Amino acid sequence: MLRVSCFIVQSEDIMKKVFVTGATGFIGASLVRELLDQDCEVRALVRPSSDRRNLDGLDLELYEGDLRSASSLERGMAGCDTLFHVAADYRLWTRDPKAMYAANVSGTRNILAAALRLGMEKVVYTSSVGTLGNPGNGTPGNEVTPVSFTDMVGHYKKSKFLAEREAEAFIPKGLPLVIVNPSTPVGILDIKPTPTGKIIVDFLNRKMPAYLDTGLNLIDVEECARGHVLAARFGRVGEKYILGNENMTLREKFRILEDISGIPAPKIKLPYKPILIAAYMNEAISRCTGMEPLIPLAGVQMARKLMFFDSSKAVSELGLSRTPAKLALEKAVNWFRDAGYVR
Repeated sequence: MLRVSCFIVQSEDIMKKVFVTGATGFIGASLVRELLDQDCEVRALVRPSSDRRNLDGLDLELYEGDLRSASSLERGMAGCDTLFHVAADYRLWTRDPKAMYAANVSGTRNILAAALRLGMEKVVYTSSVGTLGNPGNGTPGNEVTPVSFTDMVGHYKKSKFLAEREAEAFIPKGLPLVIVNPSTPVGILDIKPTPTGKIIVDFLNRKMPAYLDTGLNLIDVEECARGHVLAARFGRVGEKYILGNENMTLREKFRILEDISGIPAPKIKLPYKPILIAAYMNEAISRCTGMEPLIPLAGVQMARKLMFFDSSKAVSELGLSRTPAKLALEKAVNWFRDAGYVR
């Protein structure tokens, strides 16, 4: 078994033991590397069926368990002082929404309850900007922009919204919890890939002939990981911090990818309503076949808004750095090419 242990939270000079969920995933894998680079010991929660390629060769301890088993979580976290709960079921479509809610909502409740019982010194919960309010018209949303459950599109965003409410409920109980809301990470180690990574892969494989008029806030995944560590050290208990960087339209993103790769960016802007109808049809077919839809309905519905966000709070309070999004996209392109995702 690979060996790891912990990290210190209240001071930059003290290191304590860290428990990380979601360590095999996109953000989690970069977070583990950031902690190890800072000479932290890490214990990572992994399911027996987890794809562990992102952890190969790393000096950490792997603990097999499941977010649905509260008792196994408490055993796994024993002896640790800091928890990073990064794990989430992140998909734009699922045939079994109950499993997504079990992982994202019940799993969050289970691990935070265990952290409270164990007296963790600091807990960082990874939410999403998808749970925050957003005007959608190009005006960036922030941590206090009004939002409600009815604003949530798709089961992923709904489940993360409910999970964030679960997390907030532990703060008055005495859990020293900070919430981080990553925007759209891009970069290395996106092995699944995530829905955002798949757009880059499809572009590189020349499967992106057209685009929808939408926008995102991009951040380098390694910078996002450092933001988690900064939140553990300097984040105020009960506060939220958007871990984001650069707002850009999808068209601008494709133009940058064109500059990086030499592959022409799509020039055809698709009308929204016909694509929405096609997405509904794809969704109906997928319910019958169990196959992932070519056009995820939730993704199309999200594209109606410009998902722009203001990360200035994390910059001013945590010291979050801002690497140009072009560099993050360049790292993503190089990684996908080197890893064999591009034909």
